Amino acid sequence: MTHTWNFFRAGGFDQVQIDSGADLLALRELDQKLWAALSCPTRGIEFDARTLDMIDSDGDGHVRPNEVLEAIVWAGGMLRNPDLLIDGSDRLNLSDINDNNDAGRELLASARHVLKSLGKSDAQEISLADMDDVEKLVASQKFNGDGVVCAEDIADEALRATVGDIVACAGSSADVSGQPGITGEIAGRFFDEAAAYEAWHAQGEGDAAVLFLGENTAAAARACAAVRDKIDDYFTRCRLAAYDIRAAAPLSRAVEDYQQLAAKSLSAQSAEVADFPLATVAANKPLPLLAGVNPAWQARLEAFRAQVVQPLLGDMDALDDRAWAALCARFAAFDAWQANKPQGNVERLGIDRIREIISAGRRQQIEALIAQDKAVEAEVRAIRSVEKLLHYKRDLFKLVNNFVSFRNFYTGRDKAIFQAGTLYLDGRSCELCVKVEDVNKHAVFASMSGACLVYCDCVRSGGTEKMSIVVAFTSGDSDFLTAGRNGIFYDRKGRDWNAQIVRIIDNPISIRQAFWSPYKKLAKAISEQFQKFAASKVGAVDDKMLKSVAEGGKGVSDPATPKPPFDIGKFAGIFAAIGLAIGAIGGILASVVGGVLGLKFWQIPLALIGLMLLISGPSMAMAWFKLKRRNLGPILDACGWAINARAYINIPFGTSLTALADLPKGANRSLVDPYAERHVVWPYYLVIAMGIVSLIGLWYVGFFG
Repeated sequence: MTHTWNFFRAGGFDQVQIDSGADLLALRELDQKLWAALSCPTRGIEFDARTLDMIDSDGDGHVRPNEVLEAIVWAGGMLRNPDLLIDGSDRLNLSDINDNNDAGRELLASARHVLKSLGKSDAQEISLADMDDVEKLVASQKFNGDGVVCAEDIADEALRATVGDIVACAGSSADVSGQPGITGEIAGRFFDEAAAYEAWHAQGEGDAAVLFLGENTAAAARACAAVRDKIDDYFTRCRLAAYDIRAAAPLSRAVEDYQQLAAKSLSAQSAEVADFPLATVAANKPLPLLAGVNPAWQARLEAFRAQVVQPLLGDMDALDDRAWAALCARFAAFDAWQANKPQGNVERLGIDRIREIISAGRRQQIEALIAQDKAVEAEVRAIRSVEKLLHYKRDLFKLVNNFVSFRNFYTGRDKAIFQAGTLYLDGRSCELCVKVEDVNKHAVFASMSGACLVYCDCVRSGGTEKMSIVVAFTSGDSDFLTAGRNGIFYDRKGRDWNAQIVRIIDNPISIRQAFWSPYKKLAKAISEQFQKFAASKVGAVDDKMLKSVAEGGKGVSDPATPKPPFDIGKFAGIFAAIGLAIGAIGGILASVVGGVLGLKFWQIPLALIGLMLLISGPSMAMAWFKLKRRNLGPILDACGWAINARAYINIPFGTSLTALADLPKGANRSLVDPYAERHVVWPYYLVIAMGIVSLIGLWYVGFFG
């Protein structure tokens, strides 16, 4: 049977009303086009991050509809009554767990195991408080189902040492307790490398051509490799000298090369010395091994003689090119064997330790321990399932009412999960405050919301804690909202933060602000012009005074500047222009006053109202259209949400989101201000007198006749 849904309209769109467990379970049937949101971030919102991580099955940092539905179906299947998901409690009676399926029975057994571990064997209820130490409970067990074996948990000393060797050679993985351990994959890689290395080493031991000097072969090969290129260089030079006797001298390096070294402080380690040949070059000359060799290579040649020449050729003081070729040929099999050495880090243990580990059957023992640990994986998973069910029981209903619909936000019964707290600034409290990561990036898209947005940097604890928020001002005006102003922000935990405005996206806030906007702009323009005029006059006076002081210091000998002659024509033109201007202004005023006074008494107020609407009407109309289109979507989309509805913030709802300062109900108010400015009344009398004179003048000329 098709589920019967209830909808309510808020924010300009229809929202599903979820009131029961049946509503929750039927959500998979609800067309997702009717969902308010299709994605929300797991961080930066006022919701339990642990619950969001449990719902976020793919771990990408966002919760989506399919993940919400999976959580609801699973939680509903674990409870006898799905209505338990509505109460928002973090406590669960064991009798409410559905044990009619294997998963439910396993979860019930795990819940009883947790209570027993806490010394509450007789308890019939489990809560999230009981699960606070679930990680400690799991970690305290020798086998905790994570497939990681730690050396500290192994009683056998030899086996514990082997695990330490594996960690040193193949790496480690953290156990639930945080201790380094090994997994089956790490252990398998180590033992495969050890077996390959042992087989490779056995191959060399079984071939006399490879280890022809026994255990000293490797050291001899290193000593030979250290001088091989330099010896090849020496014999090549000698063969060139045999080819052409003239080459012997330059190939031994010219006198000029030695002269360049003469002025330097030399040592056997000098790179310039090492670049010279091993010995002086001559045709078919053997390589001396003791005397007459390059001092930079003498130590390496002595090691080569002791570890290679003497064991293979006897006690020789020189080496010809044929003997050298024979020595290189002896190392060919060893070099080929070395080239086939398996990759890995097990070599550091030494062949004896590797063979000990392999022969003792350590691989089978470690695999058995890992299998024991994995055997309790289902039990540990059930413990985590108990925790997950308690989280879902407490939080799923709240999430749905902030995801499938924005019921919390639009009904005002509780703050939405995207509301970070309340900002107090400029005599107002603003409820629509959202955390942002990057102010400039957020502002680019959020400007499409049509709302007046104020970005604030918030700090507390001496600046050690910082965050940024965007605040929607939806009532009042923006006259005194400027960058740098300070306020106080209270987060959802009641902690206070120092808030400072850093950026403003200016949009209409109210119709009242739009009505007075033209007059404020006019008053501001007149004030600015008057201030400029006054400043220019003050500047002129100051300049004149400074000039007078400067000229006074020059003495009486300076000739005075003669005054220009009086130009009567120019004077007459100025007065004529002034007269025309006064006449034009007077004519306009007379027309306006005459038009008003020509109306009937009851028509005069209507005319004044019409004039004011003519001035303020366009501004009010534009503001009205913008205020009706204020949208929550861009504000949240810029924070990583995927808003699926046109969630409008109309004028009445917007007014509820920003509260203006108001006196408490029943408060007593005194209107006496001892520091109030004294009002000058004579300008008012002057205006009245001028009005009376104007009326008499108009009557005298027959205007009212």
